[in-house]
Amino acid sequence: MTASSTISNLRLRLLRPATLNRLMAVGAIVAVMVVASRVPWLVAYPENWEIPLRYWVSDFMKWLINDFDLGLFTFRQFTRSIAWLLNWPLVSAQGLLATGFELEIGDSAIDLPRLSWLGVIAAVTVLAHAAGGWRLSVLVATCFGYLAVFGQWSSGMITLSSILIAVPLGAVGGLLFGILGYRSARMERGLLPVLDLMQTVPVFAYLVPVLFLFGFGPVAAMIATIIYATPPMARVTMLALKLVSTEVVEFGRMVGCSRWQMMWKILIPSAKPTLMVGVNQVIMLSLNMVIIASMIGAGGLGFDVLSALKRLRIGDGIEAGLAITLLAIALDRVSQGFTHRAQPAHKEQPKRFVARNPHLVMALAAIVLATLGALFIRGLEAFPESPRISTNEFWSGLVTWINVNFFDQLDAFKNFLLLNFLIPVKRFMLSLPWSVVVGLVALTGYRLGGWRLALAVGCYVAFMAVTGNWEKSMSSVYLCGVSVIIACLIGIPIGVVAARRERAHRVVQVCIDTLQTLPSFVYLIPVVILFRVGDFSAMIAVVAYALTPAIRYTDHGIRQVPAPLIEAATAAGCSQRQMLWKVQLPIAVPEIMLGINQTIMMALSMLVITALVGTRELGQEVYIALTKADTGRGIVAGLCVAFIAMTSDRLISAWSARRKRQLGLA
Repeated sequence: MTASSTISNLRLRLLRPATLNRLMAVGAIVAVMVVASRVPWLVAYPENWEIPLRYWVSDFMKWLINDFDLGLFTFRQFTRSIAWLLNWPLVSAQGLLATGFELEIGDSAIDLPRLSWLGVIAAVTVLAHAAGGWRLSVLVATCFGYLAVFGQWSSGMITLSSILIAVPLGAVGGLLFGILGYRSARMERGLLPVLDLMQTVPVFAYLVPVLFLFGFGPVAAMIATIIYATPPMARVTMLALKLVSTEVVEFGRMVGCSRWQMMWKILIPSAKPTLMVGVNQVIMLSLNMVIIASMIGAGGLGFDVLSALKRLRIGDGIEAGLAITLLAIALDRVSQGFTHRAQPAHKEQPKRFVARNPHLVMALAAIVLATLGALFIRGLEAFPESPRISTNEFWSGLVTWINVNFFDQLDAFKNFLLLNFLIPVKRFMLSLPWSVVVGLVALTGYRLGGWRLALAVGCYVAFMAVTGNWEKSMSSVYLCGVSVIIACLIGIPIGVVAARRERAHRVVQVCIDTLQTLPSFVYLIPVVILFRVGDFSAMIAVVAYALTPAIRYTDHGIRQVPAPLIEAATAAGCSQRQMLWKVQLPIAVPEIMLGINQTIMMALSMLVITALVGTRELGQEVYIALTKADTGRGIVAGLCVAFIAMTSDRLISAWSARRKRQLGLA
């Protein structure tokens, strides 16, 4: 090939539209960086330009509580009356399951005992058998039996009583919002951004205004739990109603159903399996909120984990955290069992209540008999102390042994990563001019989704600078980014192995299910004991917590590769290595990217919790706002975290959608 032909080919490549766009983008970035180096306000956002949004929000909240009058009552009285109403069912549930009741008759008082631990275990075992057979009943009995044997029963019942009230309220609220969004396209467009914010704002940020409006105590904690757990139900409801087949809808119209009948007699029953997925999400998110809600008075297992973290008692923390996990597993499996339970083939139902609901009657009978028996047999009311088991000494001894024998190695490993990886990345992120970051993110949004996406993500990132949170936002991006990279480097290979080997798949599924149900605070206890506080400890905890989606979505994506493509590649003589790198991974990339997106979301949600171990980023801002009841500071910092999450979500989703179109999968 001659020199002239080489030059002509190079010119043709440079003149391609895609190449020209890339060159123009690189040139624009270089030009902005050169200009920024000479213009100070393009590097660091001037303080006198910052919008005092946090003070505006704080002043508004103070006005709302102290001065806003609704006529017959003030806004403060309105919120306190809501708390008073919700306190009744919560106190009743706690009295039944955890504390018992004290009835005052004249000058004397009568103590009514709580439900017997044995009766509750028998009842949930019977209900689990109704939902999924004897295997599920054994699993649920084991989970609740753990609470009794390991001395977690009282705390577990306090947590369960809050869940039993919060889940129905959250599910019904989400269902009603979902119905409104389904019926009105305008309402749906208004709801979706609100739901995005509710799901991406850190849970700590919910606590500050809830504490301000509803006071300190279990009811305020339950309200925060309801707010946190409602958005998935609303989303699932809108999706479930849209997925109802047109034949079912046409049938409802043909028989003359009114609008109310169409919704509650046709659409809701038809969408029930999908709606139960939303109920399941409400249950899991409510349990995920247990520890965080304990900061404003929830009590129960969450308080036990938080107390163990403060006292660095690893055994107590793991036992209480495992109790939350087992409670989540039991409720999750039972709710799924009732969702997928086969309906009886015959249409005629027995008229008598006992014949229609034999398992419910057996469960109630077990509770009544065991509770009455507890009046005469002391061991039936509370599990005896002598047979209780504790693993605190084992875990304490294990940590001591690790620190004595491997302290130097662990410290050297931590210092190596800090000095050679974490600190250089952090310095680089903090040195980036805000104008360059905003422009680069907006340009990426334009390339992936047009000017609307560019405007949205550009405004999200600019909000952090305008409100005076730029440095803390970049610290959050650094810690989250490093953690996500490490989580993906670990999780994606594990997902590949799990997708290609059935035995590995089963083992990995059990492990990631356990990791996903473990409370986030539990990850901090061993990490702090082994590595002390700081960015490295926070990074390890975030990686452990956010690892699950990278594994799950990689496994799912490779397994979803169409069978004809696998057969065609096999017929073409591809080796196993070629099959993975040339066929499976390229096709599964959109699914893997969605897994990375979820990993980012979980990492950001964990960042606020890692503020307890000495990190200095947006999570610390939210945590300080909670301790000082500074509503504006907490909400603005929470919005910054939410905008980081929404920026990554919008960009990754746009890229995945374009990639699917290129592959012909959309």
